[in-house]
Amino acid sequence: MPERPHQGLRPAFRRWRARRPFWGGLLLALGGGWILLTEKASLKVVMHIGMQGLAGYLLPTLMVLLGLLILFNPSQRLFYSITGILLSLGTWLTSNLGGFFIGLLLGATGSCLAFGWLPDQAPRVSRRQRRKAARAAGQGLGEGAGAGEPA
Repeated sequence: MPERPHQGLRPAFRRWRARRPFWGGLLLALGGGWILLTEKASLKVVMHIGMQGLAGYLLPTLMVLLGLLILFNPSQRLFYSITGILLSLGTWLTSNLGGFFIGLLLGATGSCLAFGWLPDQAPRVSRRQRRKAARAAGQGLGEGAGAGEPA
């Protein structure tokens, strides 16, 4: 069976994702994107506050930028996440109630996830790998005593 050339892409992406607050940055960027989309909504509920709506476009654009910075420069995640939560809360007043609350919640959740991410944390072990390790340890300990085998 021929080996597929893209077989190493998924593990490489997982390693890259494990070294940064991926979900926090992604949610913050998605929240800003959602708010920008609601700015262009053809609804009669659209409201802008600020200098001719400038703040309504500036805050979500900065949210998208901060989300991308969290992904590609995780060493500064604390500053980016604090700024991101402040911008997310600011969109309540400037951008259609924070993109009708959806963008606001996405941005706030993403900022909190990025703030709480710890770079020195051991990688998470999947349930399948834990079971496999427990099974191997049980077989290694139980060989002499017959533990785990029916009588």
